[in-house]
Amino acid sequence: MTATSSPTLLVLAAGMGSRYGGLKQIDPVGPAGETIIDYSIFDALRAGFGKLVFVIRRDIEQQFREIVGARFEKRVAVDYVFQALEDIPPRFAVPAGRTKPWGTTQAILLAADAIRDPFAAINADDFYGADGYRSLAGHLTSGSADYAMVGFVLRNTLSDFGSVARGVCQVSADGYLEHIVELTKIERDGNGARNTDAAGTVTKLNGDEPVSMNMWGFTPEVFGQLRENFEKFLESSAADLKSECYIPNTVGELVRAGQARVKVLHSRDSWFGVTYREDRPRVVESIRRLIADGLYPERLWS
Repeated sequence: MTATSSPTLLVLAAGMGSRYGGLKQIDPVGPAGETIIDYSIFDALRAGFGKLVFVIRRDIEQQFREIVGARFEKRVAVDYVFQALEDIPPRFAVPAGRTKPWGTTQAILLAADAIRDPFAAINADDFYGADGYRSLAGHLTSGSADYAMVGFVLRNTLSDFGSVARGVCQVSADGYLEHIVELTKIERDGNGARNTDAAGTVTKLNGDEPVSMNMWGFTPEVFGQLRENFEKFLESSAADLKSECYIPNTVGELVRAGQARVKVLHSRDSWFGVTYREDRPRVVESIRRLIADGLYPERLWS
């Protein structure tokens, strides 16, 4: 591949926020009313990203455009993509009783018509830090056909207020992803952690495992792979009303099948995010400290 000078940032902001109890995508955490998305985009723009694509729900479109999108539309190209339960291939039907969309693989796949360049995909409610964006921008503009993932240490990504979902990884000696599995109910357990699956089986974790926080780097070639994987998921799991097609599991399947190589990049910054409303004060305080240390201005967009 030839290098590109301006990758795209895809922001996954269509989550329901059921554990948070509200629209955490637009909840202010900065001193001038900034959201976590504001800090993500501030870091991305100064790392060299040149376009924004937001995946949102139709029912929050007006709020989102007014509170978030309007800040950026005069600074950079902005596009919106809408995720809905009905956005599946026509040969499939939405099962009766299904109420939520199909997960992060579907969300990224829906952006296929809006993205032409190598791109990063991130969660709207995760604060990743500037280093991850610099690393991803360097990889995405290198011309490499490899995908990328920014890895974080599991222990540093847990909530004190309940369970979290994380993509737990195995990484080769030369820094490539060998295996990843999305564990959806991880909790602190002493100095480590434990995951409890739907059958009640407990898996112990030491807390040092590298995990995906859905900070990915892809080329547009990924969309055909995601489409094929998503259709396989619908064939096997659509009848399960709570099933979701998680992007870590999809990437893991591509790696196992030899269809993708994923370079694992490591961020020196601390991650934090808002899974639960009780997490918000920690996020606000963490941002305050970063501002005091001179890493961010008091007002991002003044």
